[in-house]
Amino acid sequence: MEYFSEKEKGPIARIQQTISSNVWGGIVALIQSMISSGAFGEDFPDTCPDGPSTIGTDASAFSLVLKSEIPNIPWPLPTDSYDPDTLMTLDLIQFCYRATSKPIRESYHSYFKHYHLRFDRKAGQIEFIEKVNRIFSRNGLAYQLNKDGNIVRIFPPVLDEHLFSAVFRTGDTTLDEMLEESRKKFLNPDIVVRREALERLWDSWERIKTLGNPANKKQSVLSLIERASADDNFRPFLNNEAKSLTDIGNTFHIRHTEVSQTRLEDSKHIDYLFHRLFALIQLLLSSLNNSDRIA
Repeated sequence: MEYFSEKEKGPIARIQQTISSNVWGGIVALIQSMISSGAFGEDFPDTCPDGPSTIGTDASAFSLVLKSEIPNIPWPLPTDSYDPDTLMTLDLIQFCYRATSKPIRESYHSYFKHYHLRFDRKAGQIEFIEKVNRIFSRNGLAYQLNKDGNIVRIFPPVLDEHLFSAVFRTGDTTLDEMLEESRKKFLNPDIVVRREALERLWDSWERIKTLGNPANKKQSVLSLIERASADDNFRPFLNNEAKSLTDIGNTFHIRHTEVSQTRLEDSKHIDYLFHRLFALIQLLLSSLNNSDRIA
């Protein structure tokens, strides 16, 4: 179902990266309803006193394993005035995805007044994905739970498709591996991992500078820029951009670890710089022949 506000104004921008108390409350309510319905009963079965049939979820076993895998998570899951940790919440969602199945009622046990259950893992996970992603989208969160159970960040449409589907074929195996490592890390919700992605992208940029002429980095970059733009008026802007990005890498704690370098702490700044350099790299490498490019 599409809300009226979405029809009138379009979907909410997916730019938020912090789990709010409202989102936490929605996730907790979803998990509580799943425990009540027996959705975790395949992995954590509450069994019938008369035999081995599963009748629901053993919430105690569920919580014990949850706390062993996410040590700092409170149990019972709090709701009132709780300020959740974003990464912990995303871990909780992934834990539940792995354990969920769709409970299907079979025989009715009249003496104990309960149903015996069987489970459909795939159907349960699909339903869980839809409900979680609905909460994400309605609250403008830049996260998505994928069908493999991994949570990734989503990006503005300008670079979203390229970041998710890029295949690197530069002719330099090491460079291809560096670029792919950077791309995968940038999809991670953890700012520490995304900072590593930015550092790796800057390492890739330094290597790209030597593709044309390993003995002369400056001339090599100029050669790449010339191939990327035949427009004499536009080429100086590309050259200035290449210089500016190099200066940024040297100024901030990206390429170097000296105490004089400034550490990037704001997630939005990391995103901005990654997009900016990725766009330049994409442009420069796309100017190479068809076998040496970003696809």
